[in-house]
Amino acid sequence: MRILVTGGTGMLGVDVVDALAGHEVVAVGSAALDIRDAAACLAAARDVAGGPADAIVNCAAYTRVDDAETDEDAAFALNAGGAASLAAAAAEVGAVHVQVSTDYVFGGDASAPYPEDAPVAPVSAYGRTKAEGERLAREANPDTVIVRTAWLYGAGGTSFPRTMLRLAGERETLTVVDDQRGQPTWTRDLAAQIRALLEADVRRGVFHGTNAGQATWFDFARAVFAEAGLDPERVQPTDSAGFVRPAPRPAWSVLGHDGWAAAGLTPMRDWREALHEAFARGEVTAA
Repeated sequence: MRILVTGGTGMLGVDVVDALAGHEVVAVGSAALDIRDAAACLAAARDVAGGPADAIVNCAAYTRVDDAETDEDAAFALNAGGAASLAAAAAEVGAVHVQVSTDYVFGGDASAPYPEDAPVAPVSAYGRTKAEGERLAREANPDTVIVRTAWLYGAGGTSFPRTMLRLAGERETLTVVDDQRGQPTWTRDLAAQIRALLEADVRRGVFHGTNAGQATWFDFARAVFAEAGLDPERVQPTDSAGFVRPAPRPAWSVLGHDGWAAAGLTPMRDWREALHEAFARGEVTAA
């Protein structure tokens, strides 16, 4: 397949490109392609390794969650407008569009995993722009696959494990919130799932691209310490009241995975198993 990966220089994008080895892949970052430019998106879709794209995987996003509260127009332009432009370009050349989305499209007030067909109810500006990105992408191209993810970490970029390891070198003890629950997700595992979707010729639907199981940020931090050979008791629990930020964080970000089996694909493995391999491969280091 000829595949265009936007946001291809970011933490997830780099792993997506690596996972798609064997296909004709063109990876572009924001310097090479402004996805807010519809004409540029169409031109890029028409010329992927010498021909029109068979698939476009959009990993590009405005991810500064707190900044989006006061700069929602900029977040909307990239997360919603950009998604629509890419989806329309994919439709023009007959390609499937894979839109990477987020748990922030939900309100975070559930007590059981959100199924793929749960109504979206974002409570932050970032969540609203990503929810609109989903809607506009599907409106522009019926052959759109939505892959929602959360709590990403990988070899590059800023991530929670990297931050925890940096702080471990600066402080004897750390306090981490224990009242927000989600699914730590390794970008390498998510990239492999995206490849599986493309190779299975899945052209529509919503999938939750998170590792299995669930944890609080406190659980995640202690697991990071344990994998690094540090004493997990150095991490102490606290609640969100002590970490007020401009954008509300979902208290519950656990996503259901029934969509994978319905498509004949295997859901992603448990988050602890993935974290262990990420450490074994040397992909989790201090920021």
